Amino acid sequence: MLKKLSKTDVIMLFLAFSTLILSEIMWFNGETDGALFLGLWVPSILAFAIYLKLIKIDNK
Repeated sequence: MLKKLSKTDVIMLFLAFSTLILSEIMWFNGETDGALFLGLWVPSILAFAIYLKLIKIDNK
């Protein structure tokens, strides 16, 4: 399954996962506003990754 992922896909998944982890760390350190702000970026990053994948498929 990982062989099907391009470099862009791996980068986007890494960014989304690291943003999620950083958001959780901030939440448990008491920075709730910053954690919520970062947490909202995770679905945006994943949506952008899907958009890039659709453009790539459409260009073939």
